[in-house]
Amino acid sequence: MAASGSVSASERPGDHESIGVEDVARLRAEVFPDGRVSRAEAERLFAMDGRAGSTCPEWTSFLVEALTDHLVHQEVPAGYVSEANAAWLVAAAKSARPATELEVLIAVLERARTSPASLSAHALGLVAEAVVDGVLRMPDGRTLVPGVIGKAEVDLLRRILHAFGGGAGIGISREEAEILFDLNDRTVGAPNHPEWTELFVKAMANFVMCASGYTPPSREEALRHETFLDDRSIDVAGFFRAMASAGAKSILDAYRAPSGLEEAWRSRNTERAGASAQAEAIDAGEAAWLVERISRDGTVHDNEKALLAFIGRESPLVHPTIRNLIARVA
Repeated sequence: MAASGSVSASERPGDHESIGVEDVARLRAEVFPDGRVSRAEAERLFAMDGRAGSTCPEWTSFLVEALTDHLVHQEVPAGYVSEANAAWLVAAAKSARPATELEVLIAVLERARTSPASLSAHALGLVAEAVVDGVLRMPDGRTLVPGVIGKAEVDLLRRILHAFGGGAGIGISREEAEILFDLNDRTVGAPNHPEWTELFVKAMANFVMCASGYTPPSREEALRHETFLDDRSIDVAGFFRAMASAGAKSILDAYRAPSGLEEAWRSRNTERAGASAQAEAIDAGEAAWLVERISRDGTVHDNEKALLAFIGRESPLVHPTIRNLIARVA
């Protein structure tokens, strides 16, 4: 490794040159001998990716490994991405190619125990920009085509949302909800994939109805794809109602314990069921946000109607402002 702790100039491909398997092997030997990736090395690896004309698959794997090791495993405490480190990552990753930038952001979200909601929202925003403004070719070869939310885009959005939530049952954040609503507004009328409606409605309902602090399995349910939705003859609103009912039952089922602890777990189940009911009630602040977002462009579109139908059916206490909006579009 160079004395400065950075990747040496002699090992770096020049502008627009390809990065091949041999280059990756040399870089791996130089970066990892001491078991640590410095901040300077991490920034130079991002810059190398941005200058490269083409790369091999091994390069992306190496880059993701090096940068997640630096940010997730070496920082103290390990596994926790701070606001400051998230801000550094967002700034540094801009020097890489867009697909690599996104792949690293998602990998950090997936491997960290906790990370700021702003990091997930930023990754979602990159996908939204690619959908609306340009073409993004992913490392696996898939291409995101501007103007349409296709299957690849839905998969990518779901992956980001799931990565941030992990297994902790974190609800959809306000920042994430804003990005998804903006994307929905900007692709109205496009031949979007049917899974986009499903993801949008379930994620928005998760945010609005669970903003009071409801925990698992709310986010997991919001992001799980049900394959039979591809049958367009199925009543989508009816499915969401069935999904929510099944989810409420699973809250209790998930916490059943062996007979020796049944009483203790029964008490915990009761507390969680109460928290679920409280979270599903939409308060004035959430209602005002939702009505403002839906009414912003003066038209209630199909996905928004599906969301209102779901809330009207499933929320035990719908705020009057939302109920009035539901009545107007019914």
